[in-house]
Amino acid sequence: MREHPERLIVVALANPTESITASAGSTAAGYTVGQRYAAGSDSRAALAALKEEYGLRELAAWPITVLRLHCVVLEIAQGTSRDVLLAALAKDARVELAQPLQTFDTLTADATGYNDPYVDLQRGFNEVQAAQAHRASRGKGVSVAIIDTGVDTKHPDLQGRVATVRNFVDRDDAQFHRDRHGTEVAGVIAAVANNGQGVVGIAPEAKLAVFKACWQPNLSEAGARCNSFTLAQALTASIEDGSRIINLSLAGPSDELLGRLVAQALKRGSIVVGAMPPDGNPTGFPAGVSGVVVADTAGRGRARRDVLRAPGRDILTLQPGGSYDFDSGSSLAAAHVSATVALLLGAAPTLDVAAVRSSLEHSQAQRGGDASISACTALADLHKAVSCASRPAPVPSTGAHEAISSQ
Repeated sequence: MREHPERLIVVALANPTESITASAGSTAAGYTVGQRYAAGSDSRAALAALKEEYGLRELAAWPITVLRLHCVVLEIAQGTSRDVLLAALAKDARVELAQPLQTFDTLTADATGYNDPYVDLQRGFNEVQAAQAHRASRGKGVSVAIIDTGVDTKHPDLQGRVATVRNFVDRDDAQFHRDRHGTEVAGVIAAVANNGQGVVGIAPEAKLAVFKACWQPNLSEAGARCNSFTLAQALTASIEDGSRIINLSLAGPSDELLGRLVAQALKRGSIVVGAMPPDGNPTGFPAGVSGVVVADTAGRGRARRDVLRAPGRDILTLQPGGSYDFDSGSSLAAAHVSATVALLLGAAPTLDVAAVRSSLEHSQAQRGGDASISACTALADLHKAVSCASRPAPVPSTGAHEAISSQ
């Protein structure tokens, strides 16, 4: 799937709820003896006929419970035009959805009274006034799904923060912990506070659910690539996990399957945050999906009323292997927004996406121009006693000592 995506398509067939298992991400391995494959007889028969009629080879299959669909990644025959085939499948009554297996890219480019030694270098942390916001909330218990690469969950500044880990790319656990992009995003959101080392997350008491859907083609760089198949599995898992916030620090073309899954997440009360594409045009996935909170880097000069701006330049955050470094990009702006949303939900758990968006837009408008959102100003709307004029002394963190089981 990584090497020849141009010859692959995703086809979905209707699959009744009663025939679907509760676990996301099953693949062709589910055909082994002793395991119950989740596709119903009707969808299996329809799939077999489609493969025969159109000369398709099945690579992977998985159920999407929340959409009542059975999805399959298929390879088209040599000499077949993918566009022509998709047009034919779109007219086939047996097919619910047919689309290319599309690719997506992550979007990075190459103090406070806390005892974390690098906190004064955290321009993003200071720009959103996170320390002042911590008077009212530190995001305690709010679940944030990171759909990204893997994460160095062994990093000293993430201990006790990661509640769930799943890998929809491969079985390479060692590489999972070496992945850079997801580690950077996780650090911005929830690096442990007051553990005497490193940096402080914007929401240092949030819980992270890490769903690896992207891989690093070049292991020496932060950039990563995902596709429709891996992202659909990760989104389904995040919905089933009940994550209140879903962070998508990536961008790519419009994708009907992924759009349906985001709509389902929103319907269930999740707040989905997506990164602005490099061209500044909020189309495609996820920025172009209705209801997604879109984040761009503050100061890029492309201010739009419907796009939130947050720090995304020279952000000091975590790196695999227990280290730290600076990076830039709207991926990190999205992480700042997701973490700020976690602060808001930590203070007022019943807030919906409209209320969250309104509060963050107001905090941005108060600063004017192309300035960043302010976590403190947004929280001050909820807690009138919160002052954003000075830095508070931080409350001692329990995050470094708190045990959260990893799956």
